[in-house]
Amino acid sequence: MVRRNRNGVRKERIVMLATSVFVLTALTVTGIFVRRSNNTEREDYVLDFEAIEKASEITAENMLSGDELDTLFAEVGTDDLDYDPSFQEANSQKVENTDAESSKVNGKSSVGSDEGAGTSSNKTQSQSSTTDVSVQSQKKTDEEGEEGMFDETVDTAKNTEALTAAEAISTTVQPALDFHEEDGLVWPIVGDVLINYSMDKTIYFPTLQQYKYNPAIVIAANQGESISAAANGRVTSVTYDPVIGNTVVMDLGNGYELTYGQLENIIVSEGSYVSVGDGIGTVAYPTKYYSLEGTNVYFKLTKDGEPINPMTQLQ
Repeated sequence: MVRRNRNGVRKERIVMLATSVFVLTALTVTGIFVRRSNNTEREDYVLDFEAIEKASEITAENMLSGDELDTLFAEVGTDDLDYDPSFQEANSQKVENTDAESSKVNGKSSVGSDEGAGTSSNKTQSQSSTTDVSVQSQKKTDEEGEEGMFDETVDTAKNTEALTAAEAISTTVQPALDFHEEDGLVWPIVGDVLINYSMDKTIYFPTLQQYKYNPAIVIAANQGESISAAANGRVTSVTYDPVIGNTVVMDLGNGYELTYGQLENIIVSEGSYVSVGDGIGTVAYPTKYYSLEGTNVYFKLTKDGEPINPMTQLQ
């Protein structure tokens, strides 16, 4: 058993040695190949200055002399050239090119040309002055446009500030409405209850001389007394009802609403927010439906449109 183990160890060592030799050989060959490739690329980028000098000497020897070039172009002629006698150079103030023969003119023609040059100079000056005026007017227009844009920017900033202020005010005067039964209500006016809430059975109304259901309470009051809000709320309507007279309905939040009837001198409007204890109006003379009951305040509480006995919430 010991000999077998030794033979196995020897075989593993031989295999590892052979593998190492193979790897080293492969790496060496790869390095030699890469080095040769780099040398070849570098040789491609080497400039042969001697070859360049020889090429320049050959080119200089083959160049034509000035006389030979004149002879060559004389044989070609002007008709074969891309030449337009009526050509006008850009921004040349409409000065036309002339033929070679026009340069040989007499004294009279020279004077005429001088006059033409003077006229052209005057035209140039007038055009330059016109250009200056145009530039100045354009600058003035740009300045006015910038001032107008500045004014518009200022107006826009002012409008934005005004809107921001209005939004801040609306945010401060529009509190969140969140009424719950445990919050309770404050009496809108101090007085006895003339007719109590009754929705499970009918109750007697003296003026009408009949029994009927009553979804509210009728509180005794004196004409002209102030009526205050029983809870925080938003006025949803200010209307007139033939039975309960001038009426104010307020949203308390979470589906709760309060209705105040038999009012006059109302000081709230639709959409306004009222805090508990704020004045709503005063007690009015009773309608004909409550003439025997006397001056009173009609007070009703509802939840999602269904009447609730306000006596259970009044504190």
